[in-house]
Amino acid sequence: MLNKWSALPGKMKREAVKPYYILLRKKESDLRLKRMLDFFLAIFLTVILSPVMLITAIAIKLDSRGPVFYRQERVTQYGRIYRIFKFRTMVTDADKKGPLVTGAGDARITKVGNKLRKCRLDELPQLFNIIAGDMTFVGTRPEVMKYVEQYTDEMYATLLLPAGVTSTASIAYKDEDDVLEQCMAEGMNMEEAYVKRALPEKMKYNLEDIRSMSIKNDIRIMIKTVLAVLR
Repeated sequence: MLNKWSALPGKMKREAVKPYYILLRKKESDLRLKRMLDFFLAIFLTVILSPVMLITAIAIKLDSRGPVFYRQERVTQYGRIYRIFKFRTMVTDADKKGPLVTGAGDARITKVGNKLRKCRLDELPQLFNIIAGDMTFVGTRPEVMKYVEQYTDEMYATLLLPAGVTSTASIAYKDEDDVLEQCMAEGMNMEEAYVKRALPEKMKYNLEDIRSMSIKNDIRIMIKTVLAVLR
């Protein structure tokens, strides 16, 4: 599952990344099993949740003009660019009408989109990304290239694995909007608050998840995610 060190992109061949690479090389069997579980569970959930996704798609079309899906370029394993699938929760061309980071009360969020975000239903189409191999259930949330370029040397270790739908950081920062709003009250703009405050804090959790990576830990994180959403 892991490329040879010599085959990694130059920007990832950093001394701070090497300890994480060596650790993951020792977990090759877990990584293979992780991919198998991802694939079959994603297919199963796609079938089971297809009625929910259909109803959600209809609600989006009735609520506002524009496509059902939101497709944006994100960064996954080895710095590869892919296009993420999400249900659209904002007005069309929202990226051109404001910052890439979205805070609470953002005027670009639609009525249905606000509800979808609260219960994470906008994330369901990422099942297609998992089936395609671009993502995994548990892993570092994918960033746009603009923020990847702000990574420290150690943060590049998160690109050793595919981007994830959920993670310990996602659970801990489920109220990220509150953190960003507090930073803005301190005089930062939205993107500055994300890069200087939210991103470094989330990366601490992401790097710890890599150090403790196992199928058991993945299952634990998925269960905690479901419980967090239900609460």
